[in-house]
Amino acid sequence: MNKLKAYWRELLIFLSIMGPGIITANVDNDAGGITTYSVAGAHFGYSLIWSFVPIIIALIIIQEMCSRMAVVTGKGLADLIREEFGVRVTFYAMTVLVFSNIFNTISEFAGIAAASELFGMSKYLLVPACAIFVWWLIVKGTYKTVEKVFLAACLFYLSYIFSGFLSNPNWNEVVASSVKPSIKFDKAYLFMLMGVIGTTIAPWMQFYQQSSVVEKEIKIKNYKYSKMDVIVGSFVVNIVAIFIVVVCANTLFKHGIRIETAKDAALALKPLAGKYCFYLFAFGLLNASVFSACILPLSTAYSVCEGMGWEVGVNKRFREAPQFYTLYTTVIIIGAAVILLPNVPLITVMLVSQVTNGLLLPFVLIFMLMLVNNKRLMGNYTNSRVYNIFAIATIVLMIVLSVMLIFSYFIH
Repeated sequence: MNKLKAYWRELLIFLSIMGPGIITANVDNDAGGITTYSVAGAHFGYSLIWSFVPIIIALIIIQEMCSRMAVVTGKGLADLIREEFGVRVTFYAMTVLVFSNIFNTISEFAGIAAASELFGMSKYLLVPACAIFVWWLIVKGTYKTVEKVFLAACLFYLSYIFSGFLSNPNWNEVVASSVKPSIKFDKAYLFMLMGVIGTTIAPWMQFYQQSSVVEKEIKIKNYKYSKMDVIVGSFVVNIVAIFIVVVCANTLFKHGIRIETAKDAALALKPLAGKYCFYLFAFGLLNASVFSACILPLSTAYSVCEGMGWEVGVNKRFREAPQFYTLYTTVIIIGAAVILLPNVPLITVMLVSQVTNGLLLPFVLIFMLMLVNNKRLMGNYTNSRVYNIFAIATIVLMIVLSVMLIFSYFIH
């Protein structure tokens, strides 16, 4: 009986702590991510599923360090970079991050526009409506209410899991592909592999995760629950990604159908897997795009305001944190307005966002590693030697992939 009570107590504490890790990880499955996984499944079948095993490990290692720094120092990543490396370095990093996040936000509103067409709606109605909603949610909400909405949005990613089951895949093949690497040394396959792994970790994720843990005021005594939040989030986001690959591999790949976007995938699924699979896939795209259109501007506002030493936080009112809310509003307006313009080159927008992500990520990861091993900041919570080996290997891999991904866009 005592063991049962202890179990329920642990579960309740975890439920009260969870949020930052799960939310940050799930936003990674945004419009760009869904497109990447859809194309991977449609063009290469199950052959890339094995890559999600190292992806999970990389995501856990990097995001756990952010969460630990937040709990121990009580400061966001941009705040620590400014204090330890100076205002000039922070200014350049924030400039690149702002441009990267603006282009990423434009991509999210592009996902909303694509979903509107799938549901037979006008983008000129749905895009402004979603922009107003995400603005209202943050400006008028508190951290607790906003986090509950974000966690609810995470649940809707189940639509991809349902669509995966509706496509009736061969689960023996799926399991075998997940544990048996199948590497092909041709240009198209390697490009797609870099894309799948490279979309996993973006600079905004580290800034947002650390800031949200700080705002939630998680204490060091509860850190193990925050760590579990990161682990659960890393597994859930990749399980959803695997199901996106599975549904496209089991339908589009088998029929030799080539696609370029998540919208193409949804349309192609309708005659092959039925209208329910189509609607689940389309709804998943809309949910992911709206969810990410909230988080990316919020991450931008957190990062820049921390870096400049301005007031931050969803719990603060507009008059208490005017720069925070002004920046958040500006990024949303730009993201939505660009998509409403005719003939927007969306491929160019996505290219620029990936390139700026790739340019900034190495610096962010190196700063993180230096900060998390700083005894003056972290005390007894620095990385162990073994953890550092894994962390450095992961960071080197992500840097190499980012550089390769940038070059591959220009030679593909």
